[in-house]
Amino acid sequence: MLLFVPVAFHPPPFFGAFPPSKSGLWIMPQLFSFCYLSCFPWASSHVGLIRLSAAGFSALLGFFGFVALLLAQPTSGRWTYNNMFPEWIYELCRDGTNVTSELATEPESAPRDIIDRVFKPQNGLCDRCRSSEKEKGNRHLDLQQAYLCGKWGSRRPSDLFLQIYHDVLCALDRNPMAGCASPSLLGSSGVVPLTIIAPTPDICRHMAHCIVRAEKEVFLATNYWTFSRCSTLITDALKELSLRAGRRGTKVVVKIMYDRAQLKQIINSRQLVYPKEVTDVHVQMPPPEHIPNLELEVMNYHKPLLGTFHSKFMVVDRRVALLQSNNIQDNDNLEMMVRMEGPIVDSFYDLAIIQWNTKLTPMLPMINSPAMTEKPPSFAHHAGQKLTGKAVNTFQLERLQSKELESRNELTRESGEYDPDIESEAASIQASVRPRGTESRVEGVTRHLNIVKRPDITGDAPEWSDQNEMTPYLLHAPHNPFPMALVCREPWPALNHSSIYTPQNVAFLSAIRNAQKSIFIQTPNMNAECLLEPILNAVRRGLVVTCYLTLGYNDAGELLPFQNGTNEMISNRLYNSLTSEEEKARLQIYNYVAKDQTKPIHNKFKKRSCHIKLMVIDEHVAIQGNGNLDTQSIFHSQETNVLFDSAEICQAWLEGIRRNQNTAIYGAVSSQDGCWHDPVTGEMVGGAIGVNPGRFSWIKGLAGAIKRVQGVDGFSRYLGERDTTFHAGVLGSL
Repeated sequence: MLLFVPVAFHPPPFFGAFPPSKSGLWIMPQLFSFCYLSCFPWASSHVGLIRLSAAGFSALLGFFGFVALLLAQPTSGRWTYNNMFPEWIYELCRDGTNVTSELATEPESAPRDIIDRVFKPQNGLCDRCRSSEKEKGNRHLDLQQAYLCGKWGSRRPSDLFLQIYHDVLCALDRNPMAGCASPSLLGSSGVVPLTIIAPTPDICRHMAHCIVRAEKEVFLATNYWTFSRCSTLITDALKELSLRAGRRGTKVVVKIMYDRAQLKQIINSRQLVYPKEVTDVHVQMPPPEHIPNLELEVMNYHKPLLGTFHSKFMVVDRRVALLQSNNIQDNDNLEMMVRMEGPIVDSFYDLAIIQWNTKLTPMLPMINSPAMTEKPPSFAHHAGQKLTGKAVNTFQLERLQSKELESRNELTRESGEYDPDIESEAASIQASVRPRGTESRVEGVTRHLNIVKRPDITGDAPEWSDQNEMTPYLLHAPHNPFPMALVCREPWPALNHSSIYTPQNVAFLSAIRNAQKSIFIQTPNMNAECLLEPILNAVRRGLVVTCYLTLGYNDAGELLPFQNGTNEMISNRLYNSLTSEEEKARLQIYNYVAKDQTKPIHNKFKKRSCHIKLMVIDEHVAIQGNGNLDTQSIFHSQETNVLFDSAEICQAWLEGIRRNQNTAIYGAVSSQDGCWHDPVTGEMVGGAIGVNPGRFSWIKGLAGAIKRVQGVDGFSRYLGERDTTFHAGVLGSL
């Protein structure tokens, strides 16, 4: 029974740390038979019948247990939404109270103790709201309230940004910590010196560079960590950091969080697991003797059953924050990472401390050194320059051309060969994409996208010009800080969809509702029910809505009950809900096509997939981070996202998306059925199941999910013996 529940609702597997034959329902028939035969040896001649009876009893027990579990589930208070936020939330945003500053004065306390003392829910609507109830819908008042509840620096946020932020603050009415950070730190500002749109190793390589440059501390959060070539980039960096700290005669504090759900988390969802559990063959973090100058703590966080820790971010020396879509594992995904500096890093720092929740031993050394007191390190010598879309491209090319472009190994790097700055990193990565020897441009990109040797994958895209060259690292010209805000969601573990109006979800809904011109979405899956009608309404009122989805991404999970279906099924449903051809023309749905390809490749083949999570509204406001637009991310998982207010950055991202994939050229689906068809033959691609998977599709989904857990299907068969544990976390949209 216990094993069936999480598989049916597709988070990362609840028993991910145990082989299926040793956990949950699967062992019950064997246990029943063993006990019966031990008591009645004469029954050995009826072993088959006894085992069949045991299996039937186990299934019956599991069914009734599952029904009882469903009936016992709590309902979230976020089933409804109030568009007015209380006075005490307004005051918390204004007075600067936050967990980080309180912890700095009480270092022996646990963050949870400070939260219980300082951030208890209270009653009473904001006087400004109460006095204006007769003026409900007064947009000017809403925007002014939102403006006063953030620290935006010298640049006033746009009205669209403020409206979304106002709606997010209203979602704190039942719990001031629903945003996963202190209210006073949700609205902030910062700069973005670097964006990466690339395969996972390119992002992990930048993470490794940031780690080795750390002087005091590193906080890394990820959903899934498995021993792989990507994890080796991180662990090698930790070893190098220890060596550098030793030469300085210092210690560096490192804290890592991830989700590897276990039975004992029913009692305590946060488990400290270093070194015993994470130095094993499945994870292979370095043991203490290999990193003597690091003070490392590792926490495994999962709220059973469905409260997955899906956040993926890193904070280094309280000066740099990375927010990425990827886990620490090898796969075929194109991913996205944004590097932030400036006051927004203090918001991430507070977020990290709150997620750790327990006493920090040792305390983070930078607890008394806020990022807002220092200039952004990447722009320290370029303050005050204006950023434009054209300047981004010119600046990037000039900086790359000024560096020596030399080939580097695609997956490994010798100790001591780390680049000194992000310009050098970008040059190295760009060199790895360019043709070598007699290679064509397409062959160079194919080699780069094949993070392991895959002779079965070749590129068939036509050659492109310099202006369309794949650019994994997007260097942004120096610019002044602009408004940003954390829009996160806390985990909801119950087996229902009642946790709707969280800050993350409200941000998505408000962005769609308040958009005036266009909406761009890229996400692996898009099937969360609460988002579908707002998207249709946006199309009906004249907006162009563009959706880049990954064909077949986690179809095994999306076919299970209560998950709402696959991307093809949802695309078909959306198009069928529009009445005119004009409306259908404004809804532009695409399946992801890699830079070296001319057609989508179904995710089941693990050759070319996309895992980016990005929404751009009216080309100047964006939401980027960890949250998919699927059922699991919208209703259950803990997510970390940032709301950005910069036309220049948004346009640079849209240009980077265009350059680094061929989705816009080759990926359009048919408005007749929502499926991709070959423009010559009219056939769907191999592996596509179309809009009607059949009456018993949930059985197919369950069978596929079990195969993925067992490693029978997919990417793991290409990884070799050292990577055979990759399959342990492939359920769900990681």
